[in-house]
Amino acid sequence: MVLLSTLLAAIGDHILLAYSALLVSILLAVPLTLLMLYCRPAARVIMPVTNLVQAVPSLAVVALIVPLIGIGFYPAVIAIVLRALLPLVKNTWVGLVSIDPAEIDAANGLGLTRWEILRYIRAPHALPPFFAGVRFAAILANSLAVLTAIIGSGGLGSLVFEGLAGMNTVTLAAGAVPAILLALTVDLLLGRAEQAVILRGIDD
Repeated sequence: MVLLSTLLAAIGDHILLAYSALLVSILLAVPLTLLMLYCRPAARVIMPVTNLVQAVPSLAVVALIVPLIGIGFYPAVIAIVLRALLPLVKNTWVGLVSIDPAEIDAANGLGLTRWEILRYIRAPHALPPFFAGVRFAAILANSLAVLTAIIGSGGLGSLVFEGLAGMNTVTLAAGAVPAILLALTVDLLLGRAEQAVILRGIDD
């Protein structure tokens, strides 16, 4: 039997871990993608590195973090950030560059600055793939937040592993079910946010 206070504390820790890591990933991905857009040599470095990290299994990423940084909450955040970066960088990049060159030429012909082209042409075009990347990264962050309990991050993952170790279905479910519900809820909220932002852009 899992106490309600224990469950609520685990949910709070899980939310803090998963979605603070997601926020850090977004704050890193956007400037990295803009750097790739305006500095092609950077693109030839950043994209292969993010692809390489994504190719490494999640458990291996978590395991590699331990000897380099240690265990606990902050190493777990770093592991999640590393895994969540690729879909954010790749989707934002695709949205920014997959524009008809004629549109860019026309904008240059009208005298638009690089910032104005980014603001009025590239950014609106990149919003749908960007949000798709955020939604996928949120799912990754949520699942990794469970896995990183093996390195002492706490949260719902600790209940999952405790239930597995003790063959206790109730404890296992107490960790797994809220994690699933959180993933579904966040995905739904991000979908609503995407619709609101895109519709606002259309109205503007």
